Amino acid sequence: MTLDWLDLFTTILGLIYIWLEYRAHIALWIVGIVMPALDIYLYYRHGLYGDAGMAAYYTVAGIYGYMVWKFGSGKTRESSLRISHAPVRIYLPVALCFLAAWGITYYILITWTNSTVPVLDSFTNALSFVGLWALSRKYVEQWLFWIVVDMVCTVLYVQKGIPFKAGLYGLYVVIAVMGWFKWKRMMKAGADVPAHS
Repeated sequence: MTLDWLDLFTTILGLIYIWLEYRAHIALWIVGIVMPALDIYLYYRHGLYGDAGMAAYYTVAGIYGYMVWKFGSGKTRESSLRISHAPVRIYLPVALCFLAAWGITYYILITWTNSTVPVLDSFTNALSFVGLWALSRKYVEQWLFWIVVDMVCTVLYVQKGIPFKAGLYGLYVVIAVMGWFKWKRMMKAGADVPAHS
């Protein structure tokens, strides 16, 4: 197996990203724009077409997340977002969005690509879609989504011969568990995490 320098470089960016996310630091979004832009090519080259498409979404969503954290949106426009639990009223809509995204992505993969892992590739993409949205709203539950995504991706990347990414996502599982507890402590303390923290 030859060393893939793009795999290694984006893995380093991924480590920086998860550290910034753990700290709830707005700079995570800057890394979250650059890293997935590079991942588009990396994943496409390894036949992970769903992940390549998701990386394109991440790039655009990174811009959205940065704008929301920096300037707020809607009712939060005048103040920074607080870490909080997702309101129960959104559980059903979010679940339906996840299932729809999973089904649509699966259909795209089996219809227009030669993906060998369409079920899991579409699953991680759909759950990532929800997870990234939850992160942009600073919902503590976003960590639960990432724990599942990261475990599945670790296995997928080992199978697809992207060892650095596989190791990164294995580490992500551990950090996501730690992040869940850290954000819960911050939320309990009533932490108002400003955009420049």
